[in-house]
Amino acid sequence: MGYSGRYSGANGEQAAALNRAMILNAIHRGGPISRTEIAKRSRLTKQAVTRIVDKLLNEGLVMEARRRQGLRGQPAIELEIDPEGAFAIGANIDRDHLTIVAVDAVGNVRGRIHHELRFLLPDAFVKLMEDTVSSFLRRKVITESRLSGIGLAIPDWLGEVQVIGFPESYRQWSGFDVRAALSKITHHPIYIDNDANAAALGEIEYGLGTEMRSFFYILISACLGGSLIIDGIRHKGANGLGGEIGWLSMAVTEGPLEGETRPIGDMLSLSVLINYLAERGIAIAHPADLLTLEGSDRAVLSGWLKKMAVNLAEAVMDIGMVVDPDGVILGGRLPVRLVDELLLYVHEEITRRGALAPSLHRAAASEDAAALGAAAMALADRLCLPSADPAHRNHAPITAAMRPSPVFA
Repeated sequence: MGYSGRYSGANGEQAAALNRAMILNAIHRGGPISRTEIAKRSRLTKQAVTRIVDKLLNEGLVMEARRRQGLRGQPAIELEIDPEGAFAIGANIDRDHLTIVAVDAVGNVRGRIHHELRFLLPDAFVKLMEDTVSSFLRRKVITESRLSGIGLAIPDWLGEVQVIGFPESYRQWSGFDVRAALSKITHHPIYIDNDANAAALGEIEYGLGTEMRSFFYILISACLGGSLIIDGIRHKGANGLGGEIGWLSMAVTEGPLEGETRPIGDMLSLSVLINYLAERGIAIAHPADLLTLEGSDRAVLSGWLKKMAVNLAEAVMDIGMVVDPDGVILGGRLPVRLVDELLLYVHEEITRRGALAPSLHRAAASEDAAALGAAAMALADRLCLPSADPAHRNHAPITAAMRPSPVFA
């Protein structure tokens, strides 16, 4: 039975759209794949599949990749998503950086511009976005007629969370209509979600989400974020706050606050780590500088990771008991080698406790995960993928005017 048969109230136009989406998803997930295989998987007739595929070929969204050899009879023509069939631009703005990428229809990065800038103000952000989009188009990094849209991954409460070094001028973000501002520099659709949700979406389409249907994504960036994915779809929660792991309460085990309970986001983030090192005379300008530490400085870094592993292990065990996902994925701006080290310590802590916990994995998309996920929002919409969310076209970052701001740094 095809999608049209599963929706008894659907009219012909709706059924056609559902079947088109099903075939695009089959090619996206299963390519290279033949028309016959699509018909078997979708339970549509071969003729129906052929009609839809012909339209997709004419639109340039899919391509005939090659003929499969070694089979009896006429070799089957295999279909794939055409990388040139659609493009998207994705941006991730945070308290310490702006990353903008241009990707093609299969997620290949065609262009990347990165700025290590602390507390970038709204007007400067829009100017950099405008310059970058213009540069991508001028240099023909992407084809504008096939640009699906611009995605933005932006933390909620960006101008309100009191991170270390927070300047008063940064409160400009609280009343800033970022969607309206971006709409002035492009006529293409704008897609917006918070950074952790965007990173998780990128993992669904181009990372471990192709193997895991349900997972919890933990994003270590300037702050700590999370996103819950169930059956390939983000679980938003009743108030849109599903996955906000930074608010999870933990006991402080040392220092002047020992014995008190604080949000885990107060203790585990890139901002906290850089400040921790600075207090010990170790200056870190950019996350990549963490990889240059040697000797006693490197030992201080490893010591911090071991302490954080205790809190993270507890969080992972809590996630396992409440959600029981296929796995927990750790990503963000922490360099890959340090993510691997942190995961090792978390494994050791869970083993020491003799606890059951979900499997732990390093995110495939790594340090540009949120920007890539922002681009994936536009591509998912264009390719009619199950992860596409119409709310991305209207979503605005959460501010204190909408909900109380969190206290963690």
